[in-house]
Amino acid sequence: MRFSSKHCWDLLAAIAGIVFTLAFAPFDYACLSPLALIILFASWQNSTSGRAILRGYLFGLGSFGLGVSWVYISIHDFGKADMLSSSLLTGLFVGFWALFPAFAGYLSVKTRPVCKGLMSIAAMPAIWLLVEYFRGYLVLNGFPWLQIAYSQLETPLTGFIPVVGVYGTGFLAALTASIVLFIFQTRKHRLLLTIFLVVIWTTGSVLQTVKWTRTIGDPIRVSLIQGNIIQDQKWLPENRLNTLLLYKKMTEQHWDSAVIVWPETSIPAYLSEVNEWFLLPLSQAAQQHNTDLIVSLPTRGNSENEKYNAVMTLGKETGLYRKKHLLPFGEYLPWQPVSGFILNSLSIKLGNFKSGGMDQPLLKAGGYPFITSICYEDAFGNEGIRNLADAAYLVNVTNDGWFGNSIEPYQHLQIARMRAMETGRFLLRSTNTGVTAIVAPDGRIISRAPSFTITTLNGTITPMSGMTPYARFGDAPVIGLIVLLLFVSFIYDRGILKNDVLQEQI
Repeated sequence: MRFSSKHCWDLLAAIAGIVFTLAFAPFDYACLSPLALIILFASWQNSTSGRAILRGYLFGLGSFGLGVSWVYISIHDFGKADMLSSSLLTGLFVGFWALFPAFAGYLSVKTRPVCKGLMSIAAMPAIWLLVEYFRGYLVLNGFPWLQIAYSQLETPLTGFIPVVGVYGTGFLAALTASIVLFIFQTRKHRLLLTIFLVVIWTTGSVLQTVKWTRTIGDPIRVSLIQGNIIQDQKWLPENRLNTLLLYKKMTEQHWDSAVIVWPETSIPAYLSEVNEWFLLPLSQAAQQHNTDLIVSLPTRGNSENEKYNAVMTLGKETGLYRKKHLLPFGEYLPWQPVSGFILNSLSIKLGNFKSGGMDQPLLKAGGYPFITSICYEDAFGNEGIRNLADAAYLVNVTNDGWFGNSIEPYQHLQIARMRAMETGRFLLRSTNTGVTAIVAPDGRIISRAPSFTITTLNGTITPMSGMTPYARFGDAPVIGLIVLLLFVSFIYDRGILKNDVLQEQI
């Protein structure tokens, strides 16, 4: 079969998907995400809806195939599934999420007849971001990995993050790709579009100098403990005592810190099993040293089957936070009973946790309330701003040990940095194996611990007050404006089309 130009575009779409992922951590070639979208958007032009679906799907296979390849490690190395089953499940995972770029391609082609001219430049970026929002929040409890804005944390577009968040910033990145494509394809409005592009990026640079929040107290000395407990050894009963003694010993070496943070499920036992003989004496010791501990462990509710992934504060302030936003196929099983049957047949046992609910009081440590997120929860900006007005900093406890020495921990840190920028708060991020870090309100990594080492990361943060525009309003206004822009594009370009037809008839 002759290799035609349409097959070239098919191949380019797949390559563009791989290139797109190289814009994210740990590769961090930020310019490649707009470049990848330029290629993808160009491949959708003048194509049939079926071809656009194919190219979008190939893009998704390239992007997610590289970008979430770490799923295989979790299933095979720690889920103990065989190689064939692990490969099959990873392929199904990648193939499912690749449907979303395909859906964006379909919508872009279907809206083309009613969206022409200058306003059409915004159509594909708007569709792309609406599909990202749909994937990031509404499907399977949300999967916001590899959203374009996360690739732009080192570019001038970061100035927009405290104003319009991940979706507004992502739209501007996608719009950049669409404008550049239009400039190269036609001579019309080149100067106007170039000026508009310069204005967007210059505005981002100016916004980077704006301080949306302010300090409200003296610096707080903090210690983040990274235990580096191997995942497949963590929950073995014979290792429990050694794990607890390790964290206790490392904590006792840093009683001079006001706040000490342990990673997610650093205590490999339920609260009821360790409270009397371990946690209460530890809390009393912390109180004597004028220190607050932030630890993590599972808890039970009123029955054996009611389990929660939780964070607990010990010392001067005591409290409990139960994880709200659960990880599908990790902490609960959607699509029951089919998903449970498949995983049980492969001998893959996963957690079955409950959500702690949205209405929970803020925990307090170091004299100030803080926003708590457990692992995957830090991927959802709209949820992290709840009660932010009363919070002075952010704490995220994570265990990325499930993914070994892969690119996932670096992607996850990149996502967490976005939350600091959206809220204008310092972020303490304590992990089991890495990447443990202290992040400034502008997203800078102040300090970071080496991965896969037993270590403590020490530093200082400053309590912050005030609300960024994004923290005040969330994602809803941005998504509403993108929908409105898309609607206006249809109306505007349809009016132009009607005028052209009338002039031809006259």
